[in-house]
Amino acid sequence: MRKKIWVLLSITLLLLLVGCAGTKPAQQPALDDHKEAIGKEIINVGVLQGPTGMGIVKLMEEENYNIEIVGSPDDLIGKIITGEIDLAAMPTNMASILYQRTGQKIQLLAINTLGVLYILENGEEIGTIADLKGKTLYVSGKGATPDYVIQYLLEEHGLTPGKDVILDFSTQHADLAAIMAAGQHDLALLPQPHVTSVLMQNKDVRIALDLTKEWKDILNAELPMGVLIGQKDFIDSNENLLSAFLEEYQKSIEFVNTNTDEAAELIAKHKILPNAQIAKNAIPYSNIVYIDAQSGKSSLHEFFSILYAYNPESIGGQIPDDGFYY
Repeated sequence: MRKKIWVLLSITLLLLLVGCAGTKPAQQPALDDHKEAIGKEIINVGVLQGPTGMGIVKLMEEENYNIEIVGSPDDLIGKIITGEIDLAAMPTNMASILYQRTGQKIQLLAINTLGVLYILENGEEIGTIADLKGKTLYVSGKGATPDYVIQYLLEEHGLTPGKDVILDFSTQHADLAAIMAAGQHDLALLPQPHVTSVLMQNKDVRIALDLTKEWKDILNAELPMGVLIGQKDFIDSNENLLSAFLEEYQKSIEFVNTNTDEAAELIAKHKILPNAQIAKNAIPYSNIVYIDAQSGKSSLHEFFSILYAYNPESIGGQIPDDGFYY
């Protein structure tokens, strides 16, 4: 059964993941003895490279949790399924998929990242979604979150994808970023930190549209693209330890947002982003937040409902029920 789940997840998530991956785990020593806990005394946390992992960086320096920067989405999924990881920071739709595929054995603890999607323009023509009419927009990830988000926004502005706006999915994130940096395309939809990388390399390119703002303007809801999840068995058995971690995690996120220079150095040190300058420039545009599951439930439900309407498998086949939310 475990092998079957692994195969299903591996195939699905190759199409669904938005973000970066590819570094060796960073090991941390065991939790101090003075920490009060019920059950376990160590929390094992897994995160991927990119915005969803940036908020935890202060805990990697100051706390004795076992925090791993996991090398790929499949590695993270595998460690969750086998119980090697208690908590994980990941894309929101991946959390929903895991909830369904593991028989509801995980729970969503908090939103940790809002939208990281931006439309970049080499020019000055685009100021609204409506201005995209008649244009070709290069997008990475057919069948992934950016695909469904931009389709939804276009349709809400009366534009038909493929007719009024051509969506070209022929290029992946890194290659599309390089092409935009070289000035070879006029318009592209990219996530952070690729957005920052392009802007640093080509001063003629600008952020034309922030899709987080566009989403909120239509729905009056947040665009929740990254979350923190936990193993339900761990959550149920370690209430005090989890509560302490969540409080410290929230402080770490506040630190990243208010101490940009220091946070950028740590993000680069732990290889969450390629270097400190990219990290420093990307932090203000990465929408790193802490919104507990109950407070974010409405926005999450709206997000899952829209993805489900485009492709049920993008969230694991069904919209998560109330048991998904811690």
